[in-house]
Amino acid sequence: MLERIQKENDIKALMPEELEQLALEIREFLIEKISKSGGHLASNLGVVELTMAMHLVFDLPEDKIIWDVGHQSYTHKLLTGRKEGFDELRKYGGMSGFPKRKESACDAFDTGHSSTSISAGLGYVKARELRGEEYSVVSVIGDGSLTGGMAYEALNNASSLDTNFIIVLNDNNMSISENVGGMSKYLAGLRTADFYTGLKKGVTTALHKVPVVGDSMIQKMRKTKSSIKQLVVPGMFFEDMGITYLGPIPGHNIPVLCRALREARRMDEPVLLHVMTEKGKGYAPAEKHPDKFHGIGPFHIETGEPETEKKKDSYTDVFGKVLCDEARNHQEVVAITAAMADGTGLSRFRKLYPNRFFDVGIAEAHGVTFAAGLAAGGVHPVFAVYSSFLQRAYDQMIHDVALQNLPVVLAVDRAGLVGSDGETHQGIFDLSYLSSIPNMTVMSPKNKWELADMLRFAISYQGPIALRYPRGEAYDGYGNFRAPVVHGRSEMIYLESEIAVVSVGHMFEAAAEVRNKLKERGYCCTLVNARFVKPIDEDMIEDLCRNHSLIVTVEENVQTGGFGEHVMEFVSRKCRKVGVLPLALPDDYVEHGSIEALRKETGIDVGTMTEKIVKAYSPKTSQEGRV
Repeated sequence: MLERIQKENDIKALMPEELEQLALEIREFLIEKISKSGGHLASNLGVVELTMAMHLVFDLPEDKIIWDVGHQSYTHKLLTGRKEGFDELRKYGGMSGFPKRKESACDAFDTGHSSTSISAGLGYVKARELRGEEYSVVSVIGDGSLTGGMAYEALNNASSLDTNFIIVLNDNNMSISENVGGMSKYLAGLRTADFYTGLKKGVTTALHKVPVVGDSMIQKMRKTKSSIKQLVVPGMFFEDMGITYLGPIPGHNIPVLCRALREARRMDEPVLLHVMTEKGKGYAPAEKHPDKFHGIGPFHIETGEPETEKKKDSYTDVFGKVLCDEARNHQEVVAITAAMADGTGLSRFRKLYPNRFFDVGIAEAHGVTFAAGLAAGGVHPVFAVYSSFLQRAYDQMIHDVALQNLPVVLAVDRAGLVGSDGETHQGIFDLSYLSSIPNMTVMSPKNKWELADMLRFAISYQGPIALRYPRGEAYDGYGNFRAPVVHGRSEMIYLESEIAVVSVGHMFEAAAEVRNKLKERGYCCTLVNARFVKPIDEDMIEDLCRNHSLIVTVEENVQTGGFGEHVMEFVSRKCRKVGVLPLALPDDYVEHGSIEALRKETGIDVGTMTEKIVKAYSPKTSQEGRV
């Protein structure tokens, strides 16, 4: 069956009895490919039938399907003719693991963050009206994404529509309790029946035409409906907002899904279709451990175990262990996550200190202000969050934390290039946006030992402070260089003259290699571990200006607003005769690929950085500048 899907809408040529076989083949295909490339497995296995049903009912690319987050769009990509792309899934130059408009006209909106699909879909609906066009708009959102406030803002806005807009709630976590299950099933069948929705529409339309009292009668009916059915109809929350609720619908029954989608499409109003799916369906290890198979590297299909055994602690592991140690010694320390306890290393903290652990859901903005309230109340919160997700809370960091100078620790995980997840997940802006905030201190460790020391320092610090570290194995080199962490002070590793390389955080390993390359070519080279991005160590920079003609900054962050620009600004005021060469990422979005490939492409690999330094330094020096 899968071989017959060469482009969008080919699925419509299949016979109804062939669809079950297609679903089986899709699952086998996804398991095989993701076991080799890595990617998001459990979420994609859970939406196979739902995706098929949407492709059967709607016409792509004319109709628009918008995926929330987008990591569950693999079946969608298969059904739109991108089967061959899975051999290069998430690899540099290959197919993205998320929807991308420039990849296919069938991808209506680029998505990588949560809780956005309803807002984007509503925008499409209004654009459709303004342009006088006719097409369906479907926003798919998961139950987890409904913990984000942006989703509710969009629902509130959508409730005023008098035109069709379909919201599919992909629910793979919530369950209907037994005492209301039977009634829910009965009412779901009633509410999705043609006569019910037709009657509701007809009565409402008729009452609107009744002078004076018509609208008030509609409001009274709605209030009565709420009082009678609130306890047994799970969708009354949406109904009370003015959004028609259909469901719950079994998410792995294609005929039922198609009927419900067709029913939703014919309504002249916003409709929420509640679909119950099973994450990881069809692959026992993913069904048993859906979180483990949410985002996974290559694995053995037979066992579900990863291909390569983990050898070293990651930076996330080190953070989690040290935080637990600090929490044991400091009762005021609490931990916060935005639905990422495992990903941010807080699972152990949750087990040891459940009363001091808070999961705010996919709601980073709320998480930051919640942390501010905790700090104002006398405790010391540590909010562990991915770099690309923290940028969603920029206003809260400024207004609620830094303005009041509150002691909130931001543990910024996945900083710098993260690799295969691509543009939406690269943590390449945090040094810029964090450094722009008054009262904020920004640190970044060179290795795992310094991460531990910096976390202890951050917990003792009485003000807003961000600790930035990358994804992956923690570098354990240069462990003998472990000077005490002092606010705003860098660490001198090797002091020479002429060229000074000042490294930020996890770029230290590459910076040390660059220094070695320069030494091999006969150049004098100082090596400094910056430690603090804000405030920068102005005394150290002034010292470097006295016996160096070129200061090189190395960071895995965009150049605009980064550490290098801050150094350039200071040097331009204090010691104009010294050149500054900022080595950073270009001011652009960085696509998916391995870290090694991305560093080379963006010019911050060891070889390219070495050549840039030699080129920048050579015209300014003579033989006296060499060793």
